[in-house]
Amino acid sequence: METPQVEIEIAEGPVERLDKALATHAPEGVGLSRSRLGKLIEAGAVSRADGALARMKTKARPGEVWIVSLPPAEPVDASPEAIPLDVVYEDADLIVINKPAGMVVHPAPGAARGTLVNALLYHCGDSLSGIGGEKRPGIVHRIDKDTTGLLVVAKSDLAHQGLAAQFARHDVERLYHAICYGVPSRADPRLAGVAGVAFEEGNVIRISGNLARHKTDRKKQAVVVNTGRHAITRLRVDRGFGGAAALVSCWLETGRTHQIRVHMTHAGHALIGDQTYGSRRKIAKGAISETAAEMIVDFPRQALHAATLGFSHPISGEKLRFSAEMPGDMAGLLAALGES
Repeated sequence: METPQVEIEIAEGPVERLDKALATHAPEGVGLSRSRLGKLIEAGAVSRADGALARMKTKARPGEVWIVSLPPAEPVDASPEAIPLDVVYEDADLIVINKPAGMVVHPAPGAARGTLVNALLYHCGDSLSGIGGEKRPGIVHRIDKDTTGLLVVAKSDLAHQGLAAQFARHDVERLYHAICYGVPSRADPRLAGVAGVAFEEGNVIRISGNLARHKTDRKKQAVVVNTGRHAITRLRVDRGFGGAAALVSCWLETGRTHQIRVHMTHAGHALIGDQTYGSRRKIAKGAISETAAEMIVDFPRQALHAATLGFSHPISGEKLRFSAEMPGDMAGLLAALGES
């Protein structure tokens, strides 16, 4: 079997050590952390497009293309579990899942069971992609534990490579619905003054801000300057509710960890229920009904739903596009807001 390879192009930016630069620019979901890349460099599995082998002290320069050869996958330390899955689409190469709130995508300390991977190990059996370094379903991208909605998983290495390439090129359509505090508006001078915020045609608001790990809380992401990973979110207000809240549609040009949640907080419109990046806000009396106000206070998770997912089938080339209805908790909150 041909050894799977991942091609990584170094984007514009400061010259960095190769393992750090490759980790920054690696396609989402391929599982190439800086530590893993360091081991692959030492093993002679990383080379420049012209054939030059990488060394640990090699510097990466903008415009260079590096090829990472991936070793055979190792068995994952996770057990198959008969967890019901909402399967939106499935064939021999991939599966599209509508993930519920509360489900972690991949096992991690504190969440070794009940994850999407556990469910997929049971559902898919031996049909697994191992590009991520472990023999497991090919997690090409992720959505947070308490975010609902669509994600695609590769069932073969070839499909994983094809999907990862589309995510790297930002060719995948990803539309999210969110309920945020306040109503974002280009008429708001405060929002217009936020760094990285711009206004485009069609009442679209563009938020651009590099993301990196928070300096003091490593579980969080933060908007940074001159470092981090390039990130762009676009949003449009679908409906406002008394100035207290809004239903917004968000498009991802890039897909970074917690991107929408961090960008919305950066813009001053944190998502309702976001325990990590948001905070409870005082709502003007009479702006919405008491029922809606109470539901906002008690909403248990970030009000974020991956509603639309579109991509080209990595094997057949067929254009695929899927939609998932608003989950019950968000639909209930919207109904209460609408009655205000």
